[in-house]
Amino acid sequence: MNPQNLLNLGLLPNGMGRLLAARPPECWAKIILAQLGLPLLALSVFLGLWSHFLAGLDVGFATMPGPSDVWKAAAGLYQDHQTERQRQADFYRRQDERRSQFLAENPGQTFQERRYSGRPTYLDQIGTSLKTVFAGFFIASCIAVPLGILCGLSKAFNTALNPFIQIFRPVSPLAWLPIVMILVGSLYNPPEPFFEKAFLTSAITVALCCLWPTLINTAVGVASIDNDYLNVARVLRLSWPTRIAKIILPAALPYIFTGLRLSLGVGWMVLIAAEMLAQNPGLGKFVWDMFQNGSSQSLALIMVAIFTIGIIGFALDRLMLVLQTAVTFEPNKR
Repeated sequence: MNPQNLLNLGLLPNGMGRLLAARPPECWAKIILAQLGLPLLALSVFLGLWSHFLAGLDVGFATMPGPSDVWKAAAGLYQDHQTERQRQADFYRRQDERRSQFLAENPGQTFQERRYSGRPTYLDQIGTSLKTVFAGFFIASCIAVPLGILCGLSKAFNTALNPFIQIFRPVSPLAWLPIVMILVGSLYNPPEPFFEKAFLTSAITVALCCLWPTLINTAVGVASIDNDYLNVARVLRLSWPTRIAKIILPAALPYIFTGLRLSLGVGWMVLIAAEMLAQNPGLGKFVWDMFQNGSSQSLALIMVAIFTIGIIGFALDRLMLVLQTAVTFEPNKR
């Protein structure tokens, strides 16, 4: 099939598709080798160096795991997840049987349901981390985008806010976390909490650390809008909400999405440290528990978590890139 057809069907990355479509068929093999062969070669070299220099290294309580050990640990975590889900299904099946029997023997009475109280599996912890980072990212975006628009439109507002941006932007999440824990612990005490305090602490810490890239990029994008667009809005006497919705936001979207991509990446990095200290049951807590465990399998499990964090971070960045391409109508941008 012609590379352009593959590109149109979305089966090739835009960059590779354009390269293949612009060259004769005899060059395709070289291009594919360069685009796919070199990364595979680099991966093989990395695995070889890892196996040769790090695998089996004695670190006191255990030895450093090799690639095969990490793969086995990952498979064990997945098997553990399957086993736990089967236990959960069996629990609810037995509860359904008891409910049917109870209602048959006691018509008109209410059967008290119970929730399964099994421990979270590794995949459950991944889900918790994703929910936490998206919650913090959403909070940060709701704050950063409006403030960025105001900073871009008003030099006075930008001058007033800039010192706070420069002061708080470099602050580590480890510095924010104690303050957030104290505030959440003292202010959030509902009789039936909808969110766990550890979840709120982690999400707010993520929000505090990842709102700055979006705020700065939004301000730069709005400030760089061509004045002709704003002059046309004045001539047409558009209201400010209409100007923002029809002119300012569409023109600044590439900058805004660049900030959002950076913010999501920062938030994902911050999340792991926040979960370690806040004990939110996500990947950060998993890494901390494995470190405290100190068993012979702990290092392999920590390596599984490291690769998981990296792969998910890459996937989140690709997700934001796809959204940017769809929303800004720039399919060739990479």
